[in-house]
Amino acid sequence: MLPATEPIDIGSRRELFVDDFLIDKLSAGASLRLHHPTPQDVAIVHDSEWEGSGSGYHTVFKDGDLYRLYHRGSHLEVTQGRLGTGDHPPFYCYAESKDGVRWTKPELGLIDFEGSTKNNIILKGLGTHNFAPFKDTNPNCRPDARYKAIAGIMSEGGLFVFQSPDGIHWKLMSDKPVITKGAFDSQNLAFWDSTIGAYRAYYRIFTKGVTTKEKWTPAGVRAIRTGTSDDFLNWSDGQDLTYVDSPEEELYTNQIAPYYRAPHILIGMPTRYIERGWSESMRALPDAKNRELRASAHERYGTALTEGLLMASRDGVKFKRWNEAFLRPGIGRRGTWQYGQQYIAWNVVETASSLPGAPNELSLYATEDYWHGKGGTVRRYTLRLDGFVSINAPMKGGEFLSRPVKFSGSKLSVNFATSAAGSLRVAIQDADGKPFAGFSLADSPEHFGDSIDRTVVWKNGTDVSSLAGKTVRLRFLLKDADLYSLQFVP
Repeated sequence: MLPATEPIDIGSRRELFVDDFLIDKLSAGASLRLHHPTPQDVAIVHDSEWEGSGSGYHTVFKDGDLYRLYHRGSHLEVTQGRLGTGDHPPFYCYAESKDGVRWTKPELGLIDFEGSTKNNIILKGLGTHNFAPFKDTNPNCRPDARYKAIAGIMSEGGLFVFQSPDGIHWKLMSDKPVITKGAFDSQNLAFWDSTIGAYRAYYRIFTKGVTTKEKWTPAGVRAIRTGTSDDFLNWSDGQDLTYVDSPEEELYTNQIAPYYRAPHILIGMPTRYIERGWSESMRALPDAKNRELRASAHERYGTALTEGLLMASRDGVKFKRWNEAFLRPGIGRRGTWQYGQQYIAWNVVETASSLPGAPNELSLYATEDYWHGKGGTVRRYTLRLDGFVSINAPMKGGEFLSRPVKFSGSKLSVNFATSAAGSLRVAIQDADGKPFAGFSLADSPEHFGDSIDRTVVWKNGTDVSSLAGKTVRLRFLLKDADLYSLQFVP
């Protein structure tokens, strides 16, 4: 007999396997597998005179039929023994797209640059190091503050908050910073979390040392802190993020947001930063001449590396962080294997597949070709919907047994993929492991294919409504297959 456990009420929510929340047991070859985005074409080049090779801290989100992109415009000049940043002050810039693939830089006529407002600049001055906008989904949000942003660094006093009616024209909500305890020298962010009915913020700290406006002596490692607010102006004392089984590492950015297809799950894509020093392998990496030039200004500019990670949380504080890279530097070529590459933009968005007839997919965007030249680039990457992590089994088979759950709905839908010879079968059992009549493995034909939304069938059909509200366990038998998500639907 299986041990008694309080059932998890999943209702009709979509559940992913970015953590072990639903998993009681994986056996006979089944395991969690982290998947990796597929590189596509360059989405945008920051080569305007007011942008440059230091452009970064990107935010992307879908707003109705429009995709919006925001980024810092800044330029770096690397010469022997020196890194220059003074060609122009930082600005915040805007681009948009109708498909998330091809982007344009509209002439907004808002901010003067060298005597002309024919540019895509939306902000100058305060907050332009790390301006992070979002569309506020709070049902009580005023129309003149439908878009909000958080930005600022410690030399400016901390984090300030901004509002906009249209995502283009911005103003401060308060002339004083709203969060003042932290480091903030990163892309800090905030959003409305419908699960808790409050705003969340995530921001940079150092684990040791002093980071105040008057004294800047950071120590320890770069880490992440979170706080909440009911009104976006008054914030709780912060809590430092904790991790299930991850070592202490330097984390630039955090890129945490509710996953739009399962908003009760917060998914983050932080940047891992590591200084590896000089070695034969370091010298064998791409663009050795420019690497040595950067290192002449400061060794870490040439020998530090960055890449994207994946993490997920149910409570916003404790995260399952995958220690293996989610977005590696990739095959060696110009603009890769450098500090500044693979900073993933905040938010994933849904875009059409380039394969005719294929379902939509996730697009995410990451930096490359930083430091040198006229302007850095952002490359688009794609991933199947819900395709961050799967329960995977080889051809010899594997089994997934869920924790006890309760559900609402009449059908079970799965996002899965098999080989031509692979399969997936499903049983629904009671809390003690006994199959309900008509829902045993013997009643489940082999399901095979590759679908983001396949209804599970048993010999007597698809209707599971007789089990809704009862305590059940799901038992999956997989062969050369991946299970990405599941959901009980009406």
